[in-house]
Amino acid sequence: MNNQPVRVLVVDDSAYNRRAITKMLEDLPGVKVVGYACDGEEGLRKVFDLKPDLVTLDLEMPRMDGFSFLRIIMQNRPTPVIVVSARTDDENVFKALDFGAVDFVSKPTARISTELLSIKEDLHRKVRAVVLTDMRKVLRRPLGQGNRPVPEEAPIRHRRRNAGSPSLTQIVIGASTGGPPALQAILSQINEKIPVGIAISQHMPAGFTHAFAERLNKVCALEVSEAQTGDVMEPGRVLIAPGGRNLTFVEDAGRILAHARDPGADQRYVPSVDVMFESAARVYGPNLLAVVLTGMGNDGAKGVVSVKEVGGQALAEAEESSVVFGMPKEAIATGRVDKVVPLPLLCTEILRRCGL
Repeated sequence: MNNQPVRVLVVDDSAYNRRAITKMLEDLPGVKVVGYACDGEEGLRKVFDLKPDLVTLDLEMPRMDGFSFLRIIMQNRPTPVIVVSARTDDENVFKALDFGAVDFVSKPTARISTELLSIKEDLHRKVRAVVLTDMRKVLRRPLGQGNRPVPEEAPIRHRRRNAGSPSLTQIVIGASTGGPPALQAILSQINEKIPVGIAISQHMPAGFTHAFAERLNKVCALEVSEAQTGDVMEPGRVLIAPGGRNLTFVEDAGRILAHARDPGADQRYVPSVDVMFESAARVYGPNLLAVVLTGMGNDGAKGVVSVKEVGGQALAEAEESSVVFGMPKEAIATGRVDKVVPLPLLCTEILRRCGL
């Protein structure tokens, strides 16, 4: 954060939630809550009057819901928005990301409760990331598309493997802030089965990745599901690391199985991209391609080094399309990334390296 305070508007119809979120935000150095709103209509007026740097938004509100609020401000005064939503609204959270929200924090309960204070650390982390967001990149995506795929290129039909092409059998992808729309953009370009497996670690809390996998399954020709311990890694299958846990791989009787593990107490980013990349490197060796997408922090950088040390390949999303150029930047800084690619071209590059 720079020397100027980050000016935040809190929009929530619960007076208790407004006070609690305001207190948590103002405990973060460099943040100032400049106002609050009880519903979407008041929130809109405050956005135009106060011109905040960031908005926290409840989705279920009287008079105007969060989706209408998002649509109007993204068209008229684009502002980073963090959705603060209860677990019961998980599908609505992804719809909000479609409408231009940058990230979300999960309320522990839909009821008014002191349990809300448990989100403080996650809220602080998301605020630090979102203040680095370039809204111009967010708005390059078509907004308000619901469950419909939003490909940035025409869907790609795979071809036979090129003679002499690398024998890649597995792709691993890591992402954080801005990742859900980026992953949807990549996977929605694949409209036929491909003979390669894919595993994804997207920083996300427990409970949300099942809905996220179902959402991706609707826009992709591959089978997409939330990973469970014992799932067989197979060509044409996409496994999403379960929220709040790490995805690793084990060999068993000639098969490679997924294994979901609880994170260490000191792990900052979960599901961990580094943990998934390092585990995949041990199992797949030179047959592995690692991809680092948008996100804050350095998760994935150590994993990229591990992948390259066993002869695998690595790609990173270019700054021009990264909503937050943190994770790709740190991966690139290792000097081990093979190519830096903007999001609209990433699917083509991934499949080319798989010989497709």
